[in-house]
Amino acid sequence: MKKFLQEFKDFALRGNVADLAVGVIIGAAFQAIVKSLTDDILSPIIGLFAKTDFSDLVLVVRGVDIRYGAFLTAIINFLIMALLIFLLVKGMNRLAALGQKPVFAPEAPPARLCPYCRCEVNEAATRCPHCTSALE
Repeated sequence: MKKFLQEFKDFALRGNVADLAVGVIIGAAFQAIVKSLTDDILSPIIGLFAKTDFSDLVLVVRGVDIRYGAFLTAIINFLIMALLIFLLVKGMNRLAALGQKPVFAPEAPPARLCPYCRCEVNEAATRCPHCTSALE
């Protein structure tokens, strides 16, 4: 039982789990801001064209209310949230790249051809790794 609790503690306190928890909490708070932006500002502006509040648009079919206005509001919420998260991640990646040095691939050592098997061999080699012939 102690080993199980220790494994759970190690899992729960890893950096990734803590970062994920912080991200979820901030995301929920950010969602409230985006929802308010959509419900309180964008929907009424779009509703000016429909002569009603955009989220109140309802289609009645055989006595069943189809609230397509609320659905469209949810789509707008999603698109705004996705755009803002994209911009946030893009900005974070750009900031993270500022402190890093560019990575250059190391130069390959000069090679020569083995006179016996015609395979590439390192210039400093004394034997061919392919045919094991002694090289000059």
